[in-house]
Amino acid sequence: MYHSVPYEGLSQITNEEEGQWLSTREDGKGEFFNSNTNNPNRMNMREPVANTVPRNKEGILPYRLKVADLEGAASTQNPIPLNDEVLADGKRLFVQYCTPCHGSGGEGDGKAGMVIGGVANLKGGAYLNLSEGHIFHVITHGKGRMGAHGSQITADRRWEIVHYVKQEIQKQ
Repeated sequence: MYHSVPYEGLSQITNEEEGQWLSTREDGKGEFFNSNTNNPNRMNMREPVANTVPRNKEGILPYRLKVADLEGAASTQNPIPLNDEVLADGKRLFVQYCTPCHGSGGEGDGKAGMVIGGVANLKGGAYLNLSEGHIFHVITHGKGRMGAHGSQITADRRWEIVHYVKQEIQKQ
C-alpha cells in the first residue's frame, strides 16, 4: 500500500533543494519546492495581506496569560514608553476599535453600545482604578459583553490603546 509523504501543501518554501531526498521530479528540484509561477518566489501561499496581525516565529501571540488570569494581569506593566506619538496612535486605534461601543469619550454611549447595553463607562466608578495590565487583558481576552480583540490588534497596539485610555479618556 502506498502512503504519501505528509507535508504542508500551502507553503512558502523558497529553497529549491528542500525535500530533494524524496523527489520524483525530473527537473532536479526538491519535492517541497513550490511551483506557482504567479506568486513571489514561486510560493504556493500568497503573502499575508498588509496590516494583518503578525504572529511570532512560534506561530502564537506572545501574551501568555489565559482568560482566567485577570488577577495576574493586574500587575503587568505597560512596556511601551509613553510619548505624544504613542498617544496619537492610541487615540486612532481607540476611535477605530473602541468607539462603536464605548463612544468617543469612553462613557459607554457608542451606537453599538446603546444597542447591546451593558458597555463599561471607562470614566466612572471602579473603572478609574483599573491597572493598565487589567485593561490590556480585557482588550486581549474580552470580559462580560466585550469580545476579545487579541486576534485583531497586535500587543503593541493594545498597549497604545491602554495608554490613551489611562492618560486621555480617564483624565477628562
